[in-house]
Amino acid sequence: MPKSFETEFISYCNNQDLEVNPNQIAVIKKLEQYYQNNFQSFISKIFSKKSSKKGFYLFGDVGVGKTMILNFFYNQIEEKKIRQHFNEFMLSFHDFVHQRKDKNEENVINQFVKNLKSKASLIYFDEFQVTNIVDAMILGKLFDQIFKEGIKIIVTSNTKISDLYKDGLQRDQFKPFIKIMQEQSIEHELNIDDDYRKSNNNEIQRYFYPLNQETNFKMNKFFRTITKDKKHSPITINVKGREFKIENCYEGIMRFNFNELCDQNLGAEDYLEIIKNSKFIVINQIPQFNDTNSNQQQRFITLLDVIYDKNIPIAVTSNQSLDEFTSSRLLEKPFKRTISRLYELTSKEYN
Repeated sequence: MPKSFETEFISYCNNQDLEVNPNQIAVIKKLEQYYQNNFQSFISKIFSKKSSKKGFYLFGDVGVGKTMILNFFYNQIEEKKIRQHFNEFMLSFHDFVHQRKDKNEENVINQFVKNLKSKASLIYFDEFQVTNIVDAMILGKLFDQIFKEGIKIIVTSNTKISDLYKDGLQRDQFKPFIKIMQEQSIEHELNIDDDYRKSNNNEIQRYFYPLNQETNFKMNKFFRTITKDKKHSPITINVKGREFKIENCYEGIMRFNFNELCDQNLGAEDYLEIIKNSKFIVINQIPQFNDTNSNQQQRFITLLDVIYDKNIPIAVTSNQSLDEFTSSRLLEKPFKRTISRLYELTSKEYN
C-alpha cells in the first residue's frame, strides 16, 4: 500500500498533466477507507468491530474520470486481482455452466465462485451495465455467493444501483441483485461538469465526416498509409459454430462497414473474438440512430465497450459530427458513454 492514496493520486495527475479535481479526491479518500477495511492485516481484522462492505460502486456521467480513478486504485493493490469487462465475465460464467455435467444451478454457481476465488480476491468491472435478461435472472445468486466467499468487487457505472436494468423484462426477478449490491457496496456518485475526453488536449484526428467524396478520399488515403508494407491477411473467426469472415484485414489492421458489424446478429462474444485478432479498426458509415434501428445501436454500444476495454484505437466515418448524433429513446444514457469513448478512441495515439 502506498503511504497515501491521495498523495500518490495527486502525483499521478500531475505526471499525466491532468487537473486535480476535489470531487475526485473525495472518491480517493473513500477508496483509501475501503482499502483499509478490506485489505488490512489479518490481526487488524480480528480487532475490527466494523463489518466491512466488500463492494465499491462508483457511478456518474460519462467522462468524469471514474475509470481513471479505479484504474489507479486497482494498480495500487498487490492482492490477486482480475480486471474484466462485465460481458466477458458473464460469457465465462455461461461457458462454465455449459461445460458442467452437474446442471444444478446452486452447485454450478458454487463451483464457479470457488474457481474464481482461486484466481482473485479482487474483481474490477469497468462500465457495469445489465441489458441481457439471461444475465439479469442469475446475477443475484451469483453475486451473493461471490460476496459470501469474501471476494471484493469494484465497479464503475453510469447508473446508480437502484436504476440498473431499469424497464428490463421481468425486473422483479432482478431486484434481489439490487438488494445484495446495496447491502454489500459503498455507493458513491462522482459529479464533474466537463467530459475530460472532450478536452482540448484530445484533438480528434481520425473522425471523418460528412460522408462525401472528400471524406472517402481522406479515409482511403489514411488506410493506405497505416497498411503500407502490411500483408493482406483475411481471417475467419468461429464462435460456437458461427463463422464471421474478415476480408479487409492487414496483419491485425481491419476495416469494416458499420452494417457488417451491427446489422448481423452479433454480440459481445463475437466482438471479443474479433478484437482478439485486431490492432487497429476502421468503421465506415456509422448512421444516425433512432427508435427504428435501436437493435443496431445496442450492438454498436456493445462493440465500442469491447474496443475501449481492450484499448484498440479506431478511425471512423459518419455523416455527422460526434455532437450531432441522435439516439433511440431507450439507449440515450448508455449512448452518451459511447460518444464520449468515440472522442477518446479516435484520438488515441497509434504508431
